[in-house]
Amino acid sequence: MTSVRVRVPASTSNLGGGFDCVGIAVDRWLDVTVRQASEGGAAVRIVRRGTLSALAGAPADDLIYRGFVEACTAAGRGAPNDLLIEADSDIPVSRGLGSSAAALLAGAAAANALLDLSLADTDIARLCAGIEGHGDNVGPCLLGGAVFATLGAPGGLLLVPIIVHPSLHLVFAVPDFRVETHRARAALPASISFADARAAAAAGAALVLGLEHGDHASLAAGLEGPLHIPYRRPLVPGYQSVVSAAREAGAIGATLSGSGSAIVALAEPPRTGAVAEAMTRAWSVSGVAADSFVSPPIPGGLRVWCSSPTDGADDEESAELPSVAHISSTER
Repeated sequence: MTSVRVRVPASTSNLGGGFDCVGIAVDRWLDVTVRQASEGGAAVRIVRRGTLSALAGAPADDLIYRGFVEACTAAGRGAPNDLLIEADSDIPVSRGLGSSAAALLAGAAAANALLDLSLADTDIARLCAGIEGHGDNVGPCLLGGAVFATLGAPGGLLLVPIIVHPSLHLVFAVPDFRVETHRARAALPASISFADARAAAAAGAALVLGLEHGDHASLAAGLEGPLHIPYRRPLVPGYQSVVSAAREAGAIGATLSGSGSAIVALAEPPRTGAVAEAMTRAWSVSGVAADSFVSPPIPGGLRVWCSSPTDGADDEESAELPSVAHISSTER
């Protein structure tokens, strides 16, 4: 194998009551091509485009390369040091749309295909979720659609697809400021009351039921997140006005996407345009510039194309991970 191309979708996660366990793949993409350079010396080079072009870190600090190295380590191999990595993305960085999980997964999948590491998709998912500390972005990036994800026993990962009612679309308002993940994590309390835990369990169940049945009342309750929203709201100026504007424009509800700064609303297709406009307008009134986009849940996840020295430009082999009922690290 001389080169491999990997394409991974963005994801929205947490979703109120789905904190650290529910994510949905959305129509923004990371596209990565990796090859072993035939010339230029023994050095890893990374070419970044799109939303990644503002990143200027060394390869050792790059999450795509980290995923690549971690996959090699898991397979008992050393990572080659003559790599050329080309990455193009339209996933906003540090906005709560799974850019980190997409990068790790792309790097690990690229290493697996390029070097024939023979890692199963369960191995790759578990590896990346372990680095992230949760699987709610990795799951939909891998499988597409909506996914329930939980880290079980040490090294364990369970991914279960959630059926999303076809009437539901996601509306995103993405402001021009970031919320770094470490800041969002630091804002969370060390413990919560029993009453808050009970409310969180109810919100998580309501979210899943609402997604499956398209039930507005369940979704409105499920998008409230007592585990994290009250503590992270202060990190997102204008949060309440944007959420209120989304509801007034016809959204079923709205909440933080991931740990922010983006806000995601759920709405039926006839109302998505009005909801998007209302959300960006509300932020504009607060002096914040924001972009918006609308996406249904994307059914397909990670895709890998491999090319060999004899392949022509149109002879790439495409391998898409199969749709499965669930993935568990305990399966053999």
